[in-house]
Amino acid sequence: MELISLTEILKLAAALAFVVALMGGLSLAIRKLGLAENMSVKSGNVKRLKIVEAIPLDPRRRAVLLRCDDKDHLVILGPNGETVIKTDLKPAKDEA
Repeated sequence: MELISLTEILKLAAALAFVVALMGGLSLAIRKLGLAENMSVKSGNVKRLKIVEAIPLDPRRRAVLLRCDDKDHLVILGPNGETVIKTDLKPAKDEA
């Protein structure tokens, strides 16, 4: 059984550092080019979608209340997809 020599360990460490540096550089280039941002059409600084509330139903499913343009939508999210339960709900008055 042969032991790995110090030069081989240094070569492996240098190769790993090179690959990590390449990944970091690629990440910076993607951000700089604007490719990492959401590809949807933006409507200025106005955010139209908000998660009002989310509760787990069981370990695999979750009920989510979404608000979009002053309308609430109740959706069940699970591993097999989503199910819209009710839409165009009027939002409850926020008690502050």
